[in-house]
Amino acid sequence: MRIALGIEYDGSGFAGWQWQRGKRTIQAVLEQALSRVADEPVRVVCAGRTDAGVHASEQVAHFDTQAHRLPYSWLMGTNTALPEDVRVLWVREVAEDFHARYSAIARLYRYVILNRPVASALHRRQVTWYHGPLDAERMARAASQLVGDHDFSSFRAQDCQSRSPRRQMHFIHVRREAERVIIDLCANAFLHHMVRNIAGVLMAVGSGRRPPEWAGEVLAARDRKAAAVTAPAEGLYLAGVCYPERFGIARHPAFQHLPPDAARYVPPEVHENAEHEAQDSG
Repeated sequence: MRIALGIEYDGSGFAGWQWQRGKRTIQAVLEQALSRVADEPVRVVCAGRTDAGVHASEQVAHFDTQAHRLPYSWLMGTNTALPEDVRVLWVREVAEDFHARYSAIARLYRYVILNRPVASALHRRQVTWYHGPLDAERMARAASQLVGDHDFSSFRAQDCQSRSPRRQMHFIHVRREAERVIIDLCANAFLHHMVRNIAGVLMAVGSGRRPPEWAGEVLAARDRKAAAVTAPAEGLYLAGVCYPERFGIARHPAFQHLPPDAARYVPPEVHENAEHEAQDSG
């Protein structure tokens, strides 16, 4: 049977999602815990691999197993075997054609900036700190230029493995909540470092160092050298993954803003049935 699960984790103490020899990764600790419950080796596939220091409020993964356990048993048994910085939020049996990565219609990332003169002693690994003033309205105007189907070459890392730089950005919402500026970005998929590079551009605009129109100029340049520095990993969260309703997986409330035809914007890697998974780490 195929099992899907939602996972929350603090990425501060990990070298990222993907298994790496000699390093602590979310995939490694999750597979170890699931294998203990299943009493057999378990390998998981996630919706989007996150980099070192990046968090998830709801990552989605799936695995195949011959072990028969109640959802409650999977949930409680796995959490008992996990370290305290990773938790499984929900577990459900899904159809055999469900794939955590390739069945996804859209991904939601959230970037959180603590905007005050003094850094946080309590949340120093969960937010990005910016000491100077940030104008969220200017950032929102800049972000609006990045919505739509575009070549995001200016926002991809040099080592990005994706076959195509084109992505459909469904929406970018920027808002201020007291001392925090929050950026929600939703696309069919993301290039490596795409969210952090966009956040870097928006912070440059919000600080007044660049005009809002600059975001569009960076996009049009299709050159990574045209953009600002990559924003830190600490403020980045994979916040949700959207799937067709037939799979029965609850959607993040932000997905109500998805266009009705969102399902048709499938990343190029899915069309090509790529042997190697596209990098999707924000």
